[in-house]
Amino acid sequence: VLRQLGISVQAYTSQVGPIALKRDYRLYDLSLTETNAVRCPDAEKAAEMEALITQVKGEGDTIGGVITCVVKGCPAGLGSPEFGKLHADLGAAMLSINAVKGFEYGEGFDGVTARGSEQNDIFVSQGADGITTATNHSGGIQGGISNGQDIYFRVAFKPVATLLMEQNTVDIEGNPTTLTAKGRHDPCVLPRAVPVVEAMAAMTLLDHFLLEKVINS
Repeated sequence: VLRQLGISVQAYTSQVGPIALKRDYRLYDLSLTETNAVRCPDAEKAAEMEALITQVKGEGDTIGGVITCVVKGCPAGLGSPEFGKLHADLGAAMLSINAVKGFEYGEGFDGVTARGSEQNDIFVSQGADGITTATNHSGGIQGGISNGQDIYFRVAFKPVATLLMEQNTVDIEGNPTTLTAKGRHDPCVLPRAVPVVEAMAAMTLLDHFLLEKVINS
């Protein structure tokens, strides 16, 4: 449905443990995301990530990371300035995914060291093409409403809690004991979570598109 509306949703693994891509998604060819097992658009970093995951798996441990998602072609006007903010609903959708511990959109936490004069996205006229912003620090959403720019956000995933190594715990009576998990468990959920992030983002955007149609009908 979103493709018919000219909207694309592309997520990718941007960090595994300490191995991270630069934050600016425009530096990468996102069409390369599916060319490797970790779903990272940088082949060199992807190889490093895969080696780290293999090492961690061999130790019976797990590791977390970050998935970045970019939405292109989203029209201006989706969302609400108070209840039903677009970024709040995207955040709720992402935080409902298993193992997610954090969400930021636009410059996010990196923007806290900037001044307002540096961070504000200044509106500029495009003549017959309407109005746009000179920058996109806000991540395509201002005041809870999409502004027509690319929407981009980052989702932090914790290391999987189930380890194939001995962990201290307590039994049902509160007595100290140890636990070692059995079976098949991923050492890193990032590669599997990329399409999940895309799907949750797509459903959230479609919800807002349908709500907008209902409100304006």
